[in-house]
Amino acid sequence: RVKRGWVWNQFFVVEEYTGTEPLYVGKIHSDSDEGDGSIKYTISGEGAGTIFLIDEITGDIHATERLDREQKTFYTLRAQARDRQTDQLLEPESEFIIKVQDINDSEPRFLEGPYIGSVAELSPIGTSVMQVMASDADDPTYGSSARVVYSVLEGEQHFTVDSKTGVIRTAVADLDRETQDRYEVVIRATDMAGQLGGLSGSTTVTIVVTDVNDNPPRFPQKMYQFSIVETAPVGTAIGRVKAEDSDVGENTDMTYQMKDEEGVEMFKVTTDGNTQEAVITVQKPLDYESKKVHTVVVEALNKFVDPRFVDLGTFRDQTIVRVSVLDVDEPPEFRPPSNLMEVQEDAHIGSVVGVVTALDPDTANHPVRYAIDRSTDAERIFDIDANTGAIMTGKVLDRETAGWHNITVLAMEADNHSQVSRASLRIRILDVNDNPPELATPYEAAVCEDAKPGQLIQTISVVDRDEPQSGHHFYFALAPEATNNHHFSLLDIKDNTAAVHTQRMGFNRQEQDVYLLPILVVDSGPPALSSTGTLTIRICGCDSSGAIQSCNSTAYVVSATLSPGALIALLVCVLILVVLVLLILTLKRHHKSHLTSEDDEDMRDNVIKYNDEGGGEQDTEAYDMSALRSLYDFSEIKGGDGGGGPGEGSLSGNPASELRALPQWVQSPDLDFTVFRDYICKKVEQADKDLSVPPYDSFQTYAFEGSDSPVPSLSSINTWSSGSEQDFSYLGAWGPRFRQLAALY
Repeated sequence: RVKRGWVWNQFFVVEEYTGTEPLYVGKIHSDSDEGDGSIKYTISGEGAGTIFLIDEITGDIHATERLDREQKTFYTLRAQARDRQTDQLLEPESEFIIKVQDINDSEPRFLEGPYIGSVAELSPIGTSVMQVMASDADDPTYGSSARVVYSVLEGEQHFTVDSKTGVIRTAVADLDRETQDRYEVVIRATDMAGQLGGLSGSTTVTIVVTDVNDNPPRFPQKMYQFSIVETAPVGTAIGRVKAEDSDVGENTDMTYQMKDEEGVEMFKVTTDGNTQEAVITVQKPLDYESKKVHTVVVEALNKFVDPRFVDLGTFRDQTIVRVSVLDVDEPPEFRPPSNLMEVQEDAHIGSVVGVVTALDPDTANHPVRYAIDRSTDAERIFDIDANTGAIMTGKVLDRETAGWHNITVLAMEADNHSQVSRASLRIRILDVNDNPPELATPYEAAVCEDAKPGQLIQTISVVDRDEPQSGHHFYFALAPEATNNHHFSLLDIKDNTAAVHTQRMGFNRQEQDVYLLPILVVDSGPPALSSTGTLTIRICGCDSSGAIQSCNSTAYVVSATLSPGALIALLVCVLILVVLVLLILTLKRHHKSHLTSEDDEDMRDNVIKYNDEGGGEQDTEAYDMSALRSLYDFSEIKGGDGGGGPGEGSLSGNPASELRALPQWVQSPDLDFTVFRDYICKKVEQADKDLSVPPYDSFQTYAFEGSDSPVPSLSSINTWSSGSEQDFSYLGAWGPRFRQLAALY
């Protein structure tokens, strides 16, 4: 039995076919095909029926479209052979591939451009700059379509490129950034290994030449000139100079320095970090009269020097700077600058303390006048001669009051007082022995009654306001008035102190409890001065251990006489007290009379004042009875047992009849008091609402009692009749003064 199967050739199709007829690809054939047309061939898969068509009878396959291998390299299809009558598969379905055959239709492309590289200037030949790479879409496995080689189209005089790797290298060793700092190099890539007919592509590579420190600083001028006034203070900027450097970045950083000795002494140069300029400043005061022109040398040098280029020369440069000092009108200068003088404190007024000298430093040498700044010598203790500068005493000096004086002396040009200079002068007052020594304190000592001879009572020290250069040395002795003293002795210890001792056995404080011991103190001079101080010694009672128990503080002998000055002062004080007392009494009386006159002038109140008690009920002459009567008419009730009528003029009878004849405070039914009530209420309302002033208190008298009072009258005068039920027996207990009143009731 013969095995049946598919029979066809290897299928290839050339890309980019440009013919007008379909391109024959190949033929599929089954070994069962006898050529009678009974077999039907069909294909399926990628591009079947569109790109690829098959002849059903012969099995020929044609490509109807233009293919591009760079887009798709092969197509996978499946072939079938069927019985045309029954449509049954005669062969199993088989898969086959149609490959697209490459042609050189794609040029190399630089996909990573644009390219930018850099190389340092003065780099040696062959220094690698960067690498470029081109890509070709053709089939690298078929022919040489994808084999690329590189070459330089532009810039070949400075750079080269490796034909296989694309590495760009320097072709020369003298690349100079200062001449040209960038290059545009065109690199070409060609396929087909560079053979004729190959396709090519190109790209532009920008190569930047970086800087190295191969240029030293250079001053554009060999000399600079500046000018400055001689009074310019230290630190004043004179001018700026700058050295130029063709390099860039940190390679241009430089420092400046003075090269000559004069420049280092008089001037200072610093570098401005922002502008790289040399700033020249004054380091020492200038003087036109001493030197008018200063010539200095300034040197500039790079901070960072590349050792590879040391052989190119020194990386520094120098220039000359000439500074002219300008003359100005300057104030006088004190010479010499000594500021200390000394004078004895006993110097007479007008004595010369010292002389100050000032000169005009200008060429004109104007005369100088002197003065003292009185704000530093307000008391005018010193004077100065305006022409000679001699300082003299203006007042008596006292070292103990002020041992030093600080004054300011002014020196000015005679014809231009605005040009003035000042000098501080310290004057020391030298000590003269003009103060006697004195006891350090008012010494008081206590001694027991049973003290023994030679017992130490007190150690004496003194003070002296003077300060001799050789130090203090004092001498002690009892005063001449104490030469007959047999109770105490004084011992000079020779160290500016003295000791007081008892000289006898025991004391009796009943006889004398206080002793006053005068002590004479003398200093060493010259001249020697002395003073007398008193030591108060009290005699005290002591216990067995020597501890003081009690002392009598009253001196045995005390001079009670007062000086005439003290008596006069005492009398003046007494007189002042008397005058003050009289003045106070006068003011009080005046104030009292003023108040009385004000009270008398206030006529608003009908108040009668009496300051005496009177003579009793029988005395009717002491006051006016009509003042007690009402301004209105009231009913009067005559005596009787409850009966009576109105009447007047019967008050002169016996006391009982007088009582019955007094007017009774009974409101008449015909009187209308609404006017008074309204007036009073209105005044009360005004007083309550007026908040601007304090209330004014006044006493007003109204001639009516009012109506419907809840409290009955307390006056016995208001009884309707003498037959009242009230009991007035308690009046008898009021004493003899009210006996007459008790009888009436």
